[in-house]
Amino acid sequence: MPSICFYFQVHQPYRLRNYSFFDIGSNHNYYDDVKNKEVLDKVAERCYLPTNQLMLELIKKHEGNFRISYSVSGVALEQFATWRPDVLQSFIDLANTGCVEFIAETYYHSLAYIFSKEEFNKQVEAHGKLIQKYFNQKPRVFRNTELQYNNELAAYIENLGYEGIICEGVDRHLGDRTPNFLYKAPNANHIKSLLKNYKLSDDIAFRFSNQEWNEWPLTADRFASWVHGIAGHGETVNLFMDYETFGEHQWEHSGIFEFMRHLPEQVLKHTDFGFKTVSETIDAYPVRDTYDCHELTSWADTERDLSAWIGNPMQDEAIDNIYQLENAVYASMDEKLIDDWKKMLTSDHFYYMTTKFWADGDVHKYFSPYDSPYDAYIYYMNALSDLKIRLEPKEKAQKA
Repeated sequence: MPSICFYFQVHQPYRLRNYSFFDIGSNHNYYDDVKNKEVLDKVAERCYLPTNQLMLELIKKHEGNFRISYSVSGVALEQFATWRPDVLQSFIDLANTGCVEFIAETYYHSLAYIFSKEEFNKQVEAHGKLIQKYFNQKPRVFRNTELQYNNELAAYIENLGYEGIICEGVDRHLGDRTPNFLYKAPNANHIKSLLKNYKLSDDIAFRFSNQEWNEWPLTADRFASWVHGIAGHGETVNLFMDYETFGEHQWEHSGIFEFMRHLPEQVLKHTDFGFKTVSETIDAYPVRDTYDCHELTSWADTERDLSAWIGNPMQDEAIDNIYQLENAVYASMDEKLIDDWKKMLTSDHFYYMTTKFWADGDVHKYFSPYDSPYDAYIYYMNALSDLKIRLEPKEKAQKA
């Protein structure tokens, strides 16, 4: 029986404030809590609360036949607990249905896998404990930050004990094959790779409200007919997207909530189709082929690579400098300093520094709280300079 596997990413970074040169050495507060709470409140009211309520209603309406999966970053969960416990409770309510699965990831939504395996392991372990604490689940499936993936990562995650990993279905690696089967990295033994069907996912996440799109307006019955069309040519349609698709990226007046309200019913009209969580998907279907991906890919931008975070001189300098402090930061045994350092590893900081143009650049500008990528770089490097100053007396004390 073919199925839809819905996976939603939920993440909110700790955005840096406009940290000036004159703050260095005198003010150790790097984060714009006013902005962070303002953004969280806005997204909570537009997306998290109404969408969680809708998902809960759909699960009850379809008596458990509608099933979904989430990854929620550790820093997002922290902010929910601090500023919006009602949002946290709404996710807990979903978990309690038994129809919702929470996926493992890096606690700080970081690039640590690339730059420090030791830090990566710490963040994955810390995130897993938080998922256990709030949702009483032990994750079986992993997703790296922004679906970053390659063969090496799949094997590495398998060695950490995970049974599945999700990633982008990148055309240059799939060739003429479909993402609608389960795959395996050539160097992995048993871990299964779930590939995003980016066309159908992006029809909802990006094209839904585009009135110039030749399929606008998209209706639930038409979308369901596209899904039903994979019968005989696939086993799982992996619809992976940002949760903010609902109400934030696609506003309520676009009809996105009504579309989602009717989609399960339209899909389930075809009795051979259903919905599965990520773990249920890997349990239900065998590996059909090898997905050989040597380069690191992601679901970001048109290139589906790491150029959203790495590559220009500002990004590279910022990343090199922050990871160079790892040993000294941990040696300080200063919990506040360690926490500040970890929050500065969040990939969003480097995403804001991109100098891409055209459509990809517009997307980066939409998410950035800064006037330009150069401002993002300056504020980050100023905060980093202050972090180094805080480390100096601790390093001297250790040498004494």
